[in-house]
This record gives sequence, C-alpha cells and structure tokens, in this order.
Amino acid sequence: MTLKDTTEQLESFVSKLLQDLNKVHRGNKAAAQRVRVGTISLEKVAKTFRKESVELERTDQTKKLKLRKKKKQWISNSA
Repeated sequence: MTLKDTTEQLESFVSKLLQDLNKVHRGNKAAAQRVRVGTISLEKVAKTFRKESVELERTDQTKKLKLRKKKKQWISNSA
C-alpha cells in the first residue's frame, strides 16, 4: 500500500465510524457493534499509516543528506 491509499482508507473508516456513532446515540445496538469492530480495523490501518509515514520521512531525509553531500563536494571541487 502507498501512503495515499492508506490515508484514503483511514478517511473512509473514520467517516463510517462517525455515521455509526451518530446511530449509537439514537439507540441502535447494531451500530454499536459496528463501531467496536470498526475501531479494531481502524487501529490496524493507523499502524500501517504510521509505518509508511515514518519510512517516507526516512527516505526523504536520506535523499536530502545525499544532495547536501553532493553539493558540498561540488563546491569544494569548484574552489
């Protein structure tokens, strides 16, 4: 999965949970069950999001460091 897909999946889970939470407040017991099950699924997707976002940060930082090193080498070779 990509970070974009995971984000879309998170948005979908949250919107469904909010709809069911509104139904729970009106006394719908089936909606309460869906919310309980949905929070378990939400937790799994949230963990995936965390992993993907951390990995993206790491790769971005690695790219930035490589670019800085190349720039420093280019400057020192030019001088």
